[in-house]
Amino acid sequence: MNFTRIYAMALRYLYLLRRSPMRIVELVYWPFMNLAVWGFITVYLRSNTFGITQAAGLFLGAVVLWEILIRSNLGMTVTFVEEFFSRNLGHLFISPLRPHELLVGCMVTSLVRTIVSLLPAILGLVPLFGYSIFDLGAPLIAFYLILSMFGWAFGMFIMAILIRWGLAAEAFAWAAMFAIMPIAGVYYPIAALPGWLQPVAWALPSSYVFEGMRAIVLEGVVRTDYLWRGLALDGVYLALGIAIFQWTFHIARKRGLLLNAS
Repeated sequence: MNFTRIYAMALRYLYLLRRSPMRIVELVYWPFMNLAVWGFITVYLRSNTFGITQAAGLFLGAVVLWEILIRSNLGMTVTFVEEFFSRNLGHLFISPLRPHELLVGCMVTSLVRTIVSLLPAILGLVPLFGYSIFDLGAPLIAFYLILSMFGWAFGMFIMAILIRWGLAAEAFAWAAMFAIMPIAGVYYPIAALPGWLQPVAWALPSSYVFEGMRAIVLEGVVRTDYLWRGLALDGVYLALGIAIFQWTFHIARKRGLLLNAS
């Protein structure tokens, strides 16, 4: 056992960590996310009483809806990351392919991937736990649309970051969507958040979906106002996502980043 060589290897990895802010952020990121989410869940459970059946509907429904959002987002970003791994990004844009055509193609792929990945799990909830997300009724269609559109918009923002910084930002592509989890009201209402954080939460389309789901489960009420606000915010985020992607793509093309991105 040579401690000099051990020290050399440890120093080599610490230097790598020091030169990559993304890796440092990732070290702090996941513990903070877990503590924040479970902390707010504890606050919610401590201040509310409801039956076991309602609790099952709340949490299993929240898990399914959250997975729709995550899979819609990853369906965009993972598809795009594969172009980096195959060193194909430059070849794509040598062809007549336009940026907006790439975005629409990624959206279609995301839609298919989300359905394929979630449908078996959703159907499996019935025999395993006696719960069906389809009990939410027609609003489930609106929930799916709102979450998918938000996932796509967020995915466009991540794709722009990948174009600019390449695979150095790959970890961010996987983890970015989870950054909104503590404030999106996935497992607890927005009211459980600190007052200063609630306006931020209400600026996210996903918050209206989860609040709408809880209104159906706990009160039997369909909050159409939540649905319309979520769709309106989706329109804003999609417009921003497209604009940021197009702007970043224009800069990358001028600087030759598309050929070197892999």
